Amino acid sequence: MRFQSIVVIIFILTLTSFTTPPSIYRKGWIDLNKNNKKDIYEDPTQSIEARVNDLLSQMNLNEKTCQMATLYGWKRILKDSLPTPDWKNKIWKDGIANIDEHLNGFVGWTKRDESKFAADMNYHVWAMNETQRFFIEQTRLGIPVDFTNEGIRGIEAYEATGFPTQLNMGMTWNKSLIYEMGKITGLEARALGYTNVYAPILDVARDQRWGRLEEVYGEDPFLVGTLGVQMAKGLQQNNTVAATAKHFAVYSANKGAREGLARTDPQVAPREVEDVLLYPFKKVIKEADLQGVMSSYNDYDGIPVTGSKYWLTDRLRTDFGFTGYVVSDSDALEYLYSKHRIAGNLKEAVYQAFMAGLNVRTTFDKPDSIILYLRELVNEGRMPIDTLNNRVRSVLKVKFKMGLFDQPYVKDAKATRKLVNNEAHQEVALQASRESIVLLKNKDGVLPLQKGKKVAVIGPNATDADYAHTHYGPLHSPSVNILQGIVQKLGAANVQYSKGCDLVDQKWPESELLPEEPNAAERKQIDSAVTIAKQSEQVILVLGGNTKTAGENKSRISLDLTGHQLLLAKEIVKIGKPVVVVFIGAQPISFNWIDKNVKGIVYAGYPGVKGGIAVADVLFGDYNPGGKITLTFPRSVGQIPMNFPTKPNAQSDAGEHAKAKGLLYPFGHGLSYTNFQYSDLKVITPEINVNGSVQLSLTVKNIGARQGDEVVQLYIRDEVSSVTTYEKILRGFERVTLKPNESKTLNFSVPAHELALWNREMKQVVEPGKFTVMLGSSSENIRLKDSFVVK
Repeated sequence: MRFQSIVVIIFILTLTSFTTPPSIYRKGWIDLNKNNKKDIYEDPTQSIEARVNDLLSQMNLNEKTCQMATLYGWKRILKDSLPTPDWKNKIWKDGIANIDEHLNGFVGWTKRDESKFAADMNYHVWAMNETQRFFIEQTRLGIPVDFTNEGIRGIEAYEATGFPTQLNMGMTWNKSLIYEMGKITGLEARALGYTNVYAPILDVARDQRWGRLEEVYGEDPFLVGTLGVQMAKGLQQNNTVAATAKHFAVYSANKGAREGLARTDPQVAPREVEDVLLYPFKKVIKEADLQGVMSSYNDYDGIPVTGSKYWLTDRLRTDFGFTGYVVSDSDALEYLYSKHRIAGNLKEAVYQAFMAGLNVRTTFDKPDSIILYLRELVNEGRMPIDTLNNRVRSVLKVKFKMGLFDQPYVKDAKATRKLVNNEAHQEVALQASRESIVLLKNKDGVLPLQKGKKVAVIGPNATDADYAHTHYGPLHSPSVNILQGIVQKLGAANVQYSKGCDLVDQKWPESELLPEEPNAAERKQIDSAVTIAKQSEQVILVLGGNTKTAGENKSRISLDLTGHQLLLAKEIVKIGKPVVVVFIGAQPISFNWIDKNVKGIVYAGYPGVKGGIAVADVLFGDYNPGGKITLTFPRSVGQIPMNFPTKPNAQSDAGEHAKAKGLLYPFGHGLSYTNFQYSDLKVITPEINVNGSVQLSLTVKNIGARQGDEVVQLYIRDEVSSVTTYEKILRGFERVTLKPNESKTLNFSVPAHELALWNREMKQVVEPGKFTVMLGSSSENIRLKDSFVVK
């Protein structure tokens, strides 16, 4: 009753702030332009094209230009949580393309919005509706706003279902699970008032030092594209929300993994751009009808992407067939003059970006300057009105497709409360956490651990679940850290804990260059952990990285463990008790000493709000791990670049005499508590033409004593080609669950266009010849081989 009373009071105050139009809400339609007749754009039975054309014909220049800019939400740029009379004097009195991150709880990397409009779901839904109501009722044409928001591990909100980060989701290799995650994220987003989600991220990892690795599926373009298709389809099923992928294009090959303001000048050859960095965008646009793309900060070969007709029109729309709308990454438009210096001022940057193909400028600044410059450019005759109309047309099309003109409001806050972060959704998230965990090493069957023994949990990441509450996903959904998960499983009486050391030492990051011995206080921490370990029967070391050492603008110059974590590990191993290590963190770690001296190693990445439960399930055998790493783990930062796929012998150590050789772990590696046998590979179509598909099958059998998951990976090599091609390319994968002695036949179909290369004339063609097909448990653990021919 208290909530209802307060809402009534606020609603009355809001009503008195504006002139309320006559009833515009009719049976089956809304009289958006308040003219007492059903215009074509107001008629849900009309085609989207007809509705867009009708609306465009009624829009004036001010209204059109307002559909080309973003207004950042409350406590970012927007100073009001609800519409006020002053909004009638703001530039968005004529509408706005979208409002980003409105009332989602995020107001800064170290700040959270704890107000009722973010934290209380009832208030939140009401406030989102009232914000939308302003644009429906108080603007001339009633064009609804598109509420955009982040959502790569669940929708970014004060509370929502929290999934593992995107890299962890990649390590599940589970297409149906990714689709389910997208579906849940989309449903929760729409229930909270958000209609456009900035996901999936289709960047392909190229440098293990990069701070944003947590946000990508991995380093292989086929994997990224395939999972991206499923995520986009899940988000957009039944037009629940639009999916906006990022960052287009050539974004993740930043020079030396540099971030911050150095997001420029990627050093990538043209064929690698095509085969690796563009591949996922093309695949997701064509297969999932992606409705949004975010243009990136960077240039390529001297041409900034956000000011490039080649990238935003020729490739994105003409080549890939994109029909949605393009938003700029924050400051990408401004960088045309402030960083890249291809424009002399902001107005010229606006001209270049929108002439190139940008639809909506999105950044952490007021929308006024961009909108006013657009009006000037049209009035001066520099920007043709047809160009302006085309840019607006794409924005309106997406809004119509998502049903915003017909269902602009969230209907029922009680239904939202029942849906968002409900038990069924949490179960899916927990399963995702379990499936994402990778067993890297298990010598002598040290894992799973025995439940009946005293356990010491040691390490700075044992109690740190910060990764589950940071930007780009749910902020306050209750989480379970590793220590809590183990205590829940074993009982507090059977578990002792010691931090052992901080994640970083007092002089980090300088200590990456000038390492120091631990001071007295740090030594005391380590000694305390040793004492705890001696009192136990088995030790779980929880090490790695976290939000302090990785993330956006947090790339590193080293892949070694930070602070005194390695020293802590050495002191604990010296005791002689059974030790297993759990690594948290998105960046691969060069843990050579641990790999040599510890029998059991688990890579948990950033396992989500249920991560502690999932890790405990794996450690103590209640879940058999089946995840596979989607990043190459080098032995040293000095080996970088070291990626999959690779050109022939480009990463070979043969003939080397002055360096340590080999990898820690290759792309696709991951163990299980059971074993699998591969057999009966059959190439059903040994000869195909350039328009055909190769069909093949194989049998996988669980020959161990317990149920488990195997990720079967299909690789192909072009034996002879006109240009050098990769040693092997991933072109199929399936995660399969098998009981002991159970076998399953898997069928794969690879269309010939997936074998295409860019020839010497830089034309994409499928060349005739012999191709080797390889099936295995990782990129290096190949179990079966055969071949086929393209005629």
